[in-house]
Formats: sequence, structure tokens, C-alpha cells
Amino acid sequence: MDGTSERLNGTRERLVVIGGDAAGMSAASQARRLKGPEELEIVAFERGHFTSYSACGIPYWVGGDVPERDDLIARTPDEHRERGIDLRLRTEVTEIDTAGRRVRSRDLESGAEEWTGYDKLVIATGARPVRPPLPGIDAPGVHGVQTLDDGQALLDTLRATSGRRAVVVGAGYIGVEMAEALINRGYEVTVLNRGREPMSTLDPDMGRLVHHAMTWLGITMVNDTEVTKILTGDDGRVRAVATEDAEYPADVVVLGIGVRPETTLARAAGLPLGDHGGLLTDLSMRVRGHENIWAGGDCVEVLDLVAGRERHVALGTHANKHGQIIGSNVGGGYATFPGVVGTAVSKVCDLEIARTGLREKDARSAGLQFVTATIESTSRAGYYPGAQSMTVKMLAERGSGRLLGVQIVGRESAAKRVDIAAVALTAGFTVAQMTALDLGYAPPFSPVWDPILVAARKAVKALNDA
Repeated sequence: MDGTSERLNGTRERLVVIGGDAAGMSAASQARRLKGPEELEIVAFERGHFTSYSACGIPYWVGGDVPERDDLIARTPDEHRERGIDLRLRTEVTEIDTAGRRVRSRDLESGAEEWTGYDKLVIATGARPVRPPLPGIDAPGVHGVQTLDDGQALLDTLRATSGRRAVVVGAGYIGVEMAEALINRGYEVTVLNRGREPMSTLDPDMGRLVHHAMTWLGITMVNDTEVTKILTGDDGRVRAVATEDAEYPADVVVLGIGVRPETTLARAAGLPLGDHGGLLTDLSMRVRGHENIWAGGDCVEVLDLVAGRERHVALGTHANKHGQIIGSNVGGGYATFPGVVGTAVSKVCDLEIARTGLREKDARSAGLQFVTATIESTSRAGYYPGAQSMTVKMLAERGSGRLLGVQIVGRESAAKRVDIAAVALTAGFTVAQMTALDLGYAPPFSPVWDPILVAARKAVKALNDA
């Protein structure tokens, strides 16, 4: 079907959205709030079975903390359709024709293909789990976890597998969270990590604290190792994971190596991509050089406000903001996304993990000279019952004293303290300015000097000594 002839007659425009999760459906919903069906037709394509769900919650669903899959769904397909969005599930867009302003789609059930014209296009294709080209990587029992469909497939495998040995490849956020989920399911878990310590988003000295917590939880942690192949049995299913010098028996394997922007369509269409493979946009989330195309979520690169360069950050918080901004601009309003400082939180059992800004290697890569300060403190006044320890590491730029980054590992109320640092980074505070912050205090909530302020004071001293 010809995309141009398929457009409606009259003045009504058509918005086409590729991707039915956070960024895509937030954009569609916001555009619909600003323009009714008589002004704007909205067609959204989603190749999976679900829309508008929390991918970040999948490890907690797999681990049993979240009882039902549907608890992760913020808005169902029918709810979107009731709001005047033509949502087409199990339909994959296979080509973008920017010259003809149309997209080709394929119904994954029937195989039928058609062209759909657009006046405005939103690309929200997300990210894909990294699957290195190893022998056996596609064997039954090997799972990436990025979508609800992925999570359901993993749960189906866990329920059908009699063995209780799991290997997680990679020790980033997904790897660590999935390792805990599998422990909660009663599995013996081994994590194979190519880095010096788990959580490469932290400096190794802070990652070591996570390592200790994982070991205490009963997870076997193997660092500085490279997976070479997935071994299979006579039935073709996974039976072990091989490294350069050992084999680790496995009834199920979860890939937690990280994700990459899913920009296959964009690359084929000749749209601009950055060094990390993500789409490049302006502040309004419009794809650079293309007046009628926007992009958001895990498929784009964003400006790092601290380092001053583009980076890929796959987080639902940013995806939802991108969608709101895109929908506002498509709907006739105006909004911008200035960038990020790189804030993220996670946990292993009751150990909370947080970071924002630059790690040491990030600062070196950006050509910055810096000092570090690491302190041990407590979540409450030391004499108040239930006080828990936490470690705070702070980076500050030599000369200017500008805050560059903060990492926190601790228990009870540790992780969300990073938000103080995130605000300070966004505002461009120096560590000296941070020492004067008027933070809330009472013994049940904090020591007299909050751990963030103690770290800032030590960073000031390090700057003076330097």
C-alpha cells in the first residue's frame, strides 16, 4: 500500500510512533493531550505483546518481589486505544523511508506487510541486550532480559527446568539484580565478570564493597574472566559456560553484559548516530537534520552535563522525560531536554548502590585533573537505634573545586542521598559550596553532619592539600 495515498485527506496530520514503551507511548499520550483526533491521527507500532511497562522492575518480578507481571504495566494497549491512539501490537517496523515520509511494517503473526505514511515520526526503538557472537549463545536456556517478553520467557524456562544452577554473564546493574533474583528463586548462582569488580559504573574500590555483599548473599563471584563459549548437551540446551580456564555448569544462563541502542532502522535510513551508536538529537529531541523526525529513550545519546560530551544512558526516567518533551513539541508546544549527570541507583539484598557524575576513569578520559575523598559514616546518628554504615566517595576538580561525581554504597537510606549530589552537579556547585547546604537533620534520619557533607568537607581538604 502506498504511504502517501494512505494518509487522510484534509488538514489532519498523522504521527507515527515506532516503539510502544516508555518514550514512544509517553510521546503519543502527550501529543494526544495537546491535539485531539480531529487534528492529529496517531499510529503506534510495537513488536512485542505489551506497552508502557517498567523494564526496570523485571528483575524484581523474576525474583518474586513483584507478584504479577501486570503489576509492571502502567497503561495497557486497550487504555491507549481508548485515548484515540491506533496501537498495533506484534507489528514490527522494518524500514523507514525518510524521502517518502513512510514506514514499512510487518505483522509478526500473519507476515503481511504494508507502508504507512507519516507527517511526523517518533523513533523509540529502545535498546537491545548485548549478545556477543560466542558459540552456543543462542542455545535454549540462554536469556537476555530487556523486555516483558524476555522476562516471561526467562520465567517460563525457570519453571520448566529441574536443575538449580544458574550462571549470570556480566556484573552491571542487570547482572547484579538478576543474580539476586535467581538466588531468591532458590538457584545456585555464579556471576562471571570480565572486570576487576562488579558494577563497572562504580570505581573498583567501591565495586569491591558490592562484591563482598554478593558473596555474603551466597553468589559465587568470578572477576577478571572472559566467557569463550556456551556449552550445550545432547538435547541442544545449555549445560555450562566456558571461560578461558574453567567451565561452570548451568541449567539456565542470563546475559547481563549491558545494552546497546537499537538503531538498526535508523542506521539503514541514514539518520545521524553518535560514537555509542545512539541517535543524535537537538535539545527538543528532534533528530539532527530532520525537521519531522524525533527520537527518545534508550535509542538516543544525551549530553553529559559534567563531561560535556554525548553518552548513552539507558534509563526509564530519561525515556519518560524524552517522551513528554517529544509529545509537547509534536503537539504544538515547546520543551527541551538539557542533558543528564548520570544518576543511577540499585541494590543487592539490603545493600544500596548509587552513583552520579563521573568515575575516576571518566574524569581522566575528559582530561580533567581531580582529587578524591572517601569517608565512612552512618545513616542516622550513631547512638540512634538502627544506624547503618555507608561509604561515600566524592570527586572534585582541581583548581575550580567543582564537584565531578559521587558514589555511595551502604544500607538503609544510603542510595537516595545521591540525589543531593545530582542536584549539586546540575547546578555546578563546588564542594566548598556543598559544605554549606542546609540539609535536614534529626537523629533518626542523619548524623549532625550528613555523610554527603562529610565527604564534601574531606574533598575540600584534599583540594587544599593538592
